[in-house]
Amino acid sequence: MNMKKKLLAVALGVTCCLSFAGCGDDAKQTASTDKATAARVVETTDVATKGEKKDWKIAVVVKDSSNGWFARMEDGVKQFAADTGINAYQKGPAATDAAQQVQVIQDVINQDINALCVVPVDPAACDPVLKEARDKGILVITHEGSTCKNADYDLEAFNNAGYGAFIMDKLQEAMGGKGIYTTMVAHLTNASQNEWANGAVAQQMAKYPDVKLLDNPKRVESENNSEKAYQVAKEVIKAHPEVTGFVGTSSMDTPGVARAINELGLKGKVFVVGTGMPNECRTLIKDGSLSYITLWDPAEAGYAMCVLARQILEGKTPQDGMDLGLKSYNKLQVSPENPRLFMGAGWIAINKDNVDNYNF
Repeated sequence: MNMKKKLLAVALGVTCCLSFAGCGDDAKQTASTDKATAARVVETTDVATKGEKKDWKIAVVVKDSSNGWFARMEDGVKQFAADTGINAYQKGPAATDAAQQVQVIQDVINQDINALCVVPVDPAACDPVLKEARDKGILVITHEGSTCKNADYDLEAFNNAGYGAFIMDKLQEAMGGKGIYTTMVAHLTNASQNEWANGAVAQQMAKYPDVKLLDNPKRVESENNSEKAYQVAKEVIKAHPEVTGFVGTSSMDTPGVARAINELGLKGKVFVVGTGMPNECRTLIKDGSLSYITLWDPAEAGYAMCVLARQILEGKTPQDGMDLGLKSYNKLQVSPENPRLFMGAGWIAINKDNVDNYNF
């Protein structure tokens, strides 16, 4: 019996070893399968997914890795990696902080990358490290960074002034074409958000004569923080009870201002329209605290930056009318003022009638 037990133990041991070896192979296979079947959040054509099979390495650095907007952008970057087999990945600081973002960029440009895609917190603060990247031979593409001097190209979801005008049109639809408003941005140093706010003001001045911009403050900062936006909105409304509208630009502005409107019992009297995330704003939209959110899909923007980087690495030169194989980036327009700035056509508006059509 003892000999039989020993033989059985040996047999079991061999079986276990083989099983563990098999598990290792299975784990590799599963990881490969997971990558190949990453959740599809972006609609693409072959233009986006087909290209030279080279060992490109593309790093995307965003403003804040904890922000839902950039979690959605990372979904797009991951899908690009799964679709193409290219090593593309996303990094970002733990908070929206220019100095922290510069450090993240510094770290990734030392990782033997071919292309760097950046959504800058502060373009001026990023410029020195972006120059360092280019000096290393790294292709640099920005998004929401049209004023960066050391980017090879800037890719926007749309014309920034046009997006601001779109926000103003939706705000005035809610306000009834009359009243007093102010504008909110994450930081006064943020390039794109201030361009959107300026576009909203220009649209108001051109199209809505019965609407006035609050003289002081004309623009306030939310620090890309919903709680800060909430506090600032309450301060503005209490100091200036004549205010009936807010233009929000950061995705944190609109839910914060809407909370303040709700708490002060001003639903239907004070309105906010601006950039927002459907899942973060759904309840506020449905209860009437928030009239509209305007946005583009950050997943599509993340994917688009990677496609543009790949095409340039393959030797293509960006041109007016260029197709990136994505719904909002299938006919890029080059800015007449800046030949390095390319724009898609990706803005959308969400209200209580269509908010449940979006899940991000």
